[in-house]
Amino acid sequence: MSLDQRVIELSHKYRPLAVELLKEAIRIPADHVDLPVDKGGDPACGLSNHEGPRLQYLKKRIVDVGAVARAKDVWFDGFGNLVWTVQDPKDGIAPAAKAVIYYDGHADTVKALRARWKETLGGIDAYDGLVNAKKVNKAFLKRELGYLPPEREWSHLLFGRGAADQLAGVVTQIIATKIQLELIDAGALHGAIVVSYATVTEEDNDGAGPMYIMRHDLPGAPPERIPDVVILSEGTGHAEQGACGIYRGQRGRMQIEVEVTGKSCHGSMPWEGLNPLEYAGRVLAEAADRYDRMEGFLDHSFLGHGTRTASWAQLDTPSDCAVPERFTFRFDRRLTVGESPEAAKADVERLPGIARAREAGLKVEVRVPIYAEPSWRGTVTGNPQIYASWVTPEEHLAITTAVDTYRRVVTPQIKKDGKHGALRREPRVGRWIFSTDGVGFPIRKSDKSIKVPEAKRWVTSGEFKHPAMLGLGAGIEQNTHKIGECVDLRELEAAIAFFARFPGRYAESR
Repeated sequence: MSLDQRVIELSHKYRPLAVELLKEAIRIPADHVDLPVDKGGDPACGLSNHEGPRLQYLKKRIVDVGAVARAKDVWFDGFGNLVWTVQDPKDGIAPAAKAVIYYDGHADTVKALRARWKETLGGIDAYDGLVNAKKVNKAFLKRELGYLPPEREWSHLLFGRGAADQLAGVVTQIIATKIQLELIDAGALHGAIVVSYATVTEEDNDGAGPMYIMRHDLPGAPPERIPDVVILSEGTGHAEQGACGIYRGQRGRMQIEVEVTGKSCHGSMPWEGLNPLEYAGRVLAEAADRYDRMEGFLDHSFLGHGTRTASWAQLDTPSDCAVPERFTFRFDRRLTVGESPEAAKADVERLPGIARAREAGLKVEVRVPIYAEPSWRGTVTGNPQIYASWVTPEEHLAITTAVDTYRRVVTPQIKKDGKHGALRREPRVGRWIFSTDGVGFPIRKSDKSIKVPEAKRWVTSGEFKHPAMLGLGAGIEQNTHKIGECVDLRELEAAIAFFARFPGRYAESR
């Protein structure tokens, strides 16, 4: 039996183990969110900066299931990322000459909205998954989600917050390194070092985990620590184009915060004050109109056009019968190729409503917020909330190897092409609509702190350089963050096989 066939066989064999790990990773916050804080409870358990219980479970299970050769090969770094590594120490290749492949999947989720799940779905819980199939509101699911397989195939679905974004990806990585160790004598890890990360804080601060790695772990590191390729296990399914695409880029993003400070007074005599809510409302309307007309936004043939939408707001007011004192809001700005954070911020500064508010006597500040929340281990990145776009060229060896790997170990698992968001026999190369941890890996070309050998084939784009990056993951993008989030376990099986086989193929192809 060929190595490819053995990888396929084991990815199927360990599907039940993958399901076990994924179900528990989703469920764990249920033990903490309703428990009083003085008894160890945490109402934010599982969210960014609150991943501890989930990661402690995964760390233990990585050892238990044999996803590392030794218990000391899995640890927490200084930021709180869970790290584990595997390689073949007997392959006769010097560590510095090996291909270093990073796996990256984030371990935090967005808010579960558990009560909303119960209210709308009936038999599905945000943490416990499917609890009563007879009570499931199927009509709601079909309306809410971007893609679901035919009902006769729903037995393949696993429901719960984080199922698609991105706990399935982390479980993929665990089972993949287990398979690699079991097939080590067959060459699964020949010439390769795999360093796998379950990162933290991605939902709140995209790429924070990799930012820590690039700033604190890799400066001065030897070649055997520096990645040749980063594979992101974020979901790469599209509701119409198919599941488990091979993605090679994404737009960047930033937060632009506008703080409007006025003068508070009693609501019965508004002429005594300056209302920041009303002035800011005009700014928001102008911004929306400009985006609708695509004024100030660029387009790119691969990554798509830049976007801007109001995403968050906070009102400081004495009461609901007063003119407020301050109104603060944020724009989520997606940046395509050619758009700079400086220009995007300046575009907001130029909105006529900003000038009118200042002329009327209100104070208006436009800024990029700094992320200052500590990780679950207490580490603060302190980065401006600007996240770089990135693209790996389609002709790069990492992408051609990914296409080859897909055909070897994913295509044989698919007997017939599905429709819409189902798996395809032929690999589909595309890009993410949303953001991933990939934004944390680019560093400026002028940065010499990381000594990157030419053989690692890093990508240079504009003012930045980064390891070749790509992604393949179980989960449909249009289903993430939604009530009823789920993952198709057939995609999980396909992703496991891909991750298990890629490092050996890349090492062979260099």
